[in-house]
Amino acid sequence: MNQKMPSLCYRRNSRPHDCVLRRVITPAVFLAVCAIASGCSKPEAAAPPRPAVPVVVGKVVQKTMPVQVTAVGNVESMSTIAIRAQVPGELQEVRFNEGDFVRKGQVLVMIDPRPYQAALAQAQAALARDKAIAVNNRQQADRYVKLLNEGIMPASQVDALTSAADASDASLQADEAAIKSAELNLEYCTLISPVDGRTGTIMVKPGNLVKVADVPIVVINQVNPIYVNFTVPQQIWPDVKQSLADRAMRVMASVPQDRGTPLVGTLTFVDNAVDATTGSIHLRGTFENSENRLWPGLFVNVILTLSEQPNAIVVPTQAIV
Repeated sequence: MNQKMPSLCYRRNSRPHDCVLRRVITPAVFLAVCAIASGCSKPEAAAPPRPAVPVVVGKVVQKTMPVQVTAVGNVESMSTIAIRAQVPGELQEVRFNEGDFVRKGQVLVMIDPRPYQAALAQAQAALARDKAIAVNNRQQADRYVKLLNEGIMPASQVDALTSAADASDASLQADEAAIKSAELNLEYCTLISPVDGRTGTIMVKPGNLVKVADVPIVVINQVNPIYVNFTVPQQIWPDVKQSLADRAMRVMASVPQDRGTPLVGTLTFVDNAVDATTGSIHLRGTFENSENRLWPGLFVNVILTLSEQPNAIVVPTQAIV
């Protein structure tokens, strides 16, 4: 039973001989053709092998290694000086800028010196006056002593003159002390830096009146050398004590986010008691800070070297998992 494939016929220009047949492909025939086409395709090429992964080999070595303890430290200036007025007066001049580095002996502040110059001149005049009186009183007393020896003057009058001469000498000493005080007050009108350090904020501006022991005009922090305070557990106290007895202990400090090499200092202070609340001991290292990498109040990472272990077997840190 052969079945013919159906055909469609349509006419062109309404003429019978122009009939065109179009074959309609059934779904079964279409699937068979696709299966033959796929069976004849070429196989895909195999993926290339992956490259070898490089492996770094760490060697085990034997060398002298330091025994160290780590801690978090806090930077403290070696000295903090609050510059205050020692005499009252008008703040006339400030000879530095905020944040400047100042040297020891550098002039920082000038207070109006005119009242103290006048007081010094007055004390000097009083000294000159009293000196003339004292010289006259002493000469009279000496003359009356001679007359007393000759029996001409009574002893009571000579004693009175001698006492007056002695009082004049005492007045001279008081005048000399007043001059020294006036000179000192005049000297206090010029405030100088007692240390090398970095200045902070100027708290009293020129033109204001300053008082004795009032708010500081400026605060100076000595930052070279500088301290680093840190604490260690009490368990390592025997090692610290033994190391201090043998040599100066080395302390290293590194600032977080600072790419420079750690700073090296020396352990200079061990507190005389253990903190009962934390069971730790307060230590302090002193560091040269010529590059100003350490700043007061900064937190740093501290490494204290306790001792050195000879012939230690060492492996790279990356090898420890």
